[in-house]
Amino acid sequence: MAQAYQSAVVVGATAWGTTLAVHLARNEQPTTLLARTPEEATTLQAARSNERRLPGVMFPGLLVVSHEPAVLAEAGLVCFVVPSRTLEANAAALADHVPADAVLLSAVKGIEASTGRRMSEILRGALPGRAVAVLSGPNLSREVAAGLPGSTVIASEDADLDPLRNAFHSPSLRVYTSEDVVGVEMGGALKNVVAIAAGMVDSLGFGNNAKGAMLARGLAEMTRLGVAVGADPLTFQGLAGMGDLVASSYSPLARNRRLGELVAAGASLEAALETLGETAEGATTIEAARALAARLGVDMPITDGLHRVLYEGQPPLRAIEELMAREPRAERSGLRQS
Repeated sequence: MAQAYQSAVVVGATAWGTTLAVHLARNEQPTTLLARTPEEATTLQAARSNERRLPGVMFPGLLVVSHEPAVLAEAGLVCFVVPSRTLEANAAALADHVPADAVLLSAVKGIEASTGRRMSEILRGALPGRAVAVLSGPNLSREVAAGLPGSTVIASEDADLDPLRNAFHSPSLRVYTSEDVVGVEMGGALKNVVAIAAGMVDSLGFGNNAKGAMLARGLAEMTRLGVAVGADPLTFQGLAGMGDLVASSYSPLARNRRLGELVAAGASLEAALETLGETAEGATTIEAARALAARLGVDMPITDGLHRVLYEGQPPLRAIEELMAREPRAERSGLRQS
């Protein structure tokens, strides 16, 4: 496939950032992976791989690594793939270097805890006047990097979706498009919360009936909050909702599911995160989602229960018992009901 942009820059040598940079370069798109420091850039460029974050995956010829913001000067596409808590600082630091006509793409699945802002909103604030898109879906980095079949969704309200689709669409990654930026972002962020609960169910040995129920009620919870902030409820039945939720809740590669397993086995949140060695966005999203839900009057029993476990010291088994003891009701009792 012919290149969609003169050049693309991926900000963030995370596992997912490295994966997207590798994928774009394999797809005949000249790409630069922007590392944090000269030392990191030199190491990755010399090794032609990111053995710490994505072991065994070699960089294609069209991928180079740099730490110099000047590489952004000719970029038609700038992808941000950093932890949600650092996105604003990263974007602000690069503001003087990002071309005014560049398309910004967030592949960050999170919500800002202090404000409730979505990642696209943070990018618009830090880099005003530029078109913004978001990418989300059931996209485990190691599977995408291995070329296993998968799909993703790219959403935007003001960017041309055709070149975005062309940049990422490949024989192994099918790209769908959407205009529901809110739904795609909220689905990607909130599924991380439910995946933590799914990991707890697995660790406690409650079986697939319990896990299926957790995912179904978790999806309802995700949809309620998403609709309350302006999302299309149908988006949560697609790749950024159900698709991503299932992948993250069942795969041993999923960090948020693993976080839930570790906590249910007795680890503190701090110890579990240290064991993971990477960001698990769901832990931060719990607090952001609770604040949004309180402001909008949305019932979030699973999220509330996870907050008690992760931040208030409640035993996971007790949180499950409290969920089971809730008053029974009709299943289809409205998006704002549990």
